[in-house]
Amino acid sequence: MKRVLLKLSGEFLSEGKGFGVVHEAAQSLAKEIASVVNRGVQVAVVVGAGNFWRGAQHGSGMDPATADYVGMLATVMNAVVLQDALEQQGIQTRVQSAI
Repeated sequence: MKRVLLKLSGEFLSEGKGFGVVHEAAQSLAKEIASVVNRGVQVAVVVGAGNFWRGAQHGSGMDPATADYVGMLATVMNAVVLQDALEQQGIQTRVQSAI
């Protein structure tokens, strides 16, 4: 394989604690991704934000589009956490978002 797309739930980063980020989870994932990248595979990561925000639960009473935007911001938070962990492994990264 030359390219891989990895889709992760944000809950992966909370290690089952339900909220937030467990640093060791991000570091472990970054090591796994780095091992693949170091073999010459291009890796794209799409990460969710369930560890911070669930629009259907937390956004009740909000305009649905507004709740979605908050979820997109939480997704960017997770992406930046993964970016930091990957760059500590020597992997160049770019976080991209439509927001």
